[in-house]
Amino acid sequence: MKIDIVKISGEKTGRQVELNDAIFGIEPNDHAIYLSVKQYLANQRQGTHKAKERSEVAGSTRKLHRQKGTGGSRKGDIKNPIFRTGGTIFGPRPRNYSFKLNRKVKELARRSALAYKAQQNGIVVVEDFNFDAPKTKMFAGIMKSLGISDKKSLVVAGENENVMLSMRNLPKVSSTRAEDLSTYSVMNAQCLVLTESAVKQINQSAE
Repeated sequence: MKIDIVKISGEKTGRQVELNDAIFGIEPNDHAIYLSVKQYLANQRQGTHKAKERSEVAGSTRKLHRQKGTGGSRKGDIKNPIFRTGGTIFGPRPRNYSFKLNRKVKELARRSALAYKAQQNGIVVVEDFNFDAPKTKMFAGIMKSLGISDKKSLVVAGENENVMLSMRNLPKVSSTRAEDLSTYSVMNAQCLVLTESAVKQINQSAE
């Protein structure tokens, strides 16, 4: 699969780049994508939720009244869960939500996500570019020139720190490196903006 390379001004360069069919041309596997996204979101959870149970809340352990003869229901101490100040029954406890996913499944999911973007014409390839200084306004102008300023975009650029800093304050733009590209970040974006060097790096990952 070939795709046109454009300048940051939005004009075509007259050159094309080859997208590796082993990545961008496969039949997407929806279940692999589901598992990978589920794992990513599960790993974001802190799992620090905690509610106090009957043995942990403050209060006396004295039995409130005798068992029989009062005409009322039988009760234990003030920490009984049926009372407003009592403990919580089966409340949340601290736990780890992360789970293991096989490397081959994760790789299949990443390729499937990239294949979906290729099928939906959601990939823009631009020439490699650098900034001498961080300029958010300049990067916003690039997104407008590419015609994607109104879309949630993921920019996969090189190591230029000024470029990364320039897009940091744009609400609809996120960035990552080619080696850190994840299934979730690809699926969470409407448009994928790749530099030439990023395409080369992604293509080589299939070898």
